[in-house]
Parts: sequence; C-alpha cells; structure tokens
Amino acid sequence: MFEKLMPRNTEIDITPMTLGDCHAASALHGQRFARGWSDGEFHALLSQKTVLGFIAHGNGLLPRRSVAGFVLAREVAGESEILSIAVDTRWAGHGLGWRLMQSAIKEIKYRGGETVFLEVDEGNAPAIALYRKLRFATVAERKGYYADRDGRKTTALVMRLDLV
Repeated sequence: MFEKLMPRNTEIDITPMTLGDCHAASALHGQRFARGWSDGEFHALLSQKTVLGFIAHGNGLLPRRSVAGFVLAREVAGESEILSIAVDTRWAGHGLGWRLMQSAIKEIKYRGGETVFLEVDEGNAPAIALYRKLRFATVAERKGYYADRDGRKTTALVMRLDLV
C-alpha cells in the first residue's frame, strides 16, 4: 500500500547529518544490517572532523523524525570511504540511495577527495547495481568478511570510484 502512495518524484529532504540524528540512524541501521551500530557508535563517528553524513526525511509520508535513509562517509587526505548507507525498505527503488550517494560524493569532492572506496556484501544485488551505476568498479574481495543474521559468512566486494 505504501509503495502505491509514493510516486518516484516524492519530495525528500536530504540534510547534513547531526549528532541529534544518531538515534534515528542507529534504529534504521539495526533494521537493515545483521549487526546494527549503536547510537554511541554513530555519535563517535560523527564527532570526528573527517566524517560526514547526510540524512533523508520524507515530506509528509513518514513522521518528520523518521529516517528514510542516511549515508555516512570519511574523507582523509584525498582518500575517502563510504562507511555505511541505508534506505528504509519503504523507500527502496525510488532513487533515494542514488541521491544520498550523490550528496556524499559531492561533499567528498568539495573536501578534496580524489578516491572513494566502499565494501558491499556480494549478495546485495540492488546496492551493487547502484554503485556500478555511479561508476564504482570492483577492485578486491574479502572472503568471509560479513556474517548474516544466521552467522553465515559472505564475501565483501571492495569497490572504488576515482573522482579525478
């Protein structure tokens, strides 16, 4: 039902992530990943000057403080890493992951970033498709890097995007 109410051009506010967003981001992270990060972990990361993040809220379709998605990254001396990205399943397929990644990449470039790395579970086909659409290329694999909710180990693909 929710998907039918949400056309592709639905307005979404994407703003810089603040320490006040840690609880909401933690809740979404816990829904989307086998080992969710705590409020404290988000707080510790966002307190670092090298870390940047963006958070998305839907206009009217979700309560204002509900998070539709977020992206968290780190940029140091020209090299950057997407630390995490998550999109609420109700917003999947509506371009929110693309918009969040574009926000992060734009800020990384502004800060002088030349390269962006990320890791993604080899079984996460939608995320891999998004990253390839953004021109990320697979440069390595880490066998047994992730563990799913049942403890099964999966491979992480290491992907890279050159910005210069």
